[in-house]
Amino acid sequence: MADTEETEKTPEPTRRQLAAARQFVARHGTPSRAVVEHVGRGGARVVLVGDDGALGDIVVPGPATGEALVAAVADLELSSWDADTVNATEIGARHRRRMAASWTRA
Repeated sequence: MADTEETEKTPEPTRRQLAAARQFVARHGTPSRAVVEHVGRGGARVVLVGDDGALGDIVVPGPATGEALVAAVADLELSSWDADTVNATEIGARHRRRMAASWTRA
């Protein structure tokens, strides 16, 4: 029996995911940043940070797909949660209320 090497093909980002990322960059300025976060079996979350500080996200099948998404979108830079990226975010009152909503309903 010969050894066979199985290689898993990384799923490419969908047209919808690419369009969402391009639209985010167009709305929120360049350069925009993207942080790819592994979220377990659910895949990966690509957190977008616009030049104006806006936040967005796109869920993809895995980190490799997230990195392919970033590479395919002009003016979107792969980043990490370093001081520059964190300081580039501007979280408004509306977003803070929305994120805290689950705690206030207890």
